[in-house]
Amino acid sequence: MTTPLTDRRIAIIAADGVEQVELERPRAAVEEAGASVELISLESGSIQAMNGDIEPADTFTVDRVVADADAGDYDALIVPGGAVNPDNLRQDEHAVAFVRAFADAGKPIAAICHAPWLLIEADIVRGRTLTSYPSVRTDLRNAGATVVDEECVIDGGIITSRNPDDLDAFCAAIVEEFAAARTG
Repeated sequence: MTTPLTDRRIAIIAADGVEQVELERPRAAVEEAGASVELISLESGSIQAMNGDIEPADTFTVDRVVADADAGDYDALIVPGGAVNPDNLRQDEHAVAFVRAFADAGKPIAAICHAPWLLIEADIVRGRTLTSYPSVRTDLRNAGATVVDEECVIDGGIITSRNPDDLDAFCAAIVEEFAAARTG
């Protein structure tokens, strides 16, 4: 069986309010492709996932606090959505710096739904083409991005999708892009 992400380390950055399916499905996709994955968050312990923005779902154990994480330890980054999750993350200087470090190193970043808010805060969307949940699109345009309404967009190592309906395309794209990216 081919495992294109063997020996790849993937970080998922998420906080309370993360959309459960947008955390679980991409994580399962990269793990099935052979990657090891760590859940990075603002605090140790666990985070509360949601189904939508109002229905509590499962909790997930945090592997590392973002203030103690180094983007150099990972080959790629996944940022799941949910409106509350990226809003919490973008207010944390360590989370913003963590995302910016991936971009500065040319490592792929995958963001779905509301997650591009964190990319905007890290100032890495200017001049790129992205997609997102509709309510984030004006913010992307104001930050200098070109916005399209497509299920999955790949531009300069940034992979974006609109919502959970796009997860099949998003998961396939992240495995392919993460496998093609240089490591180290």
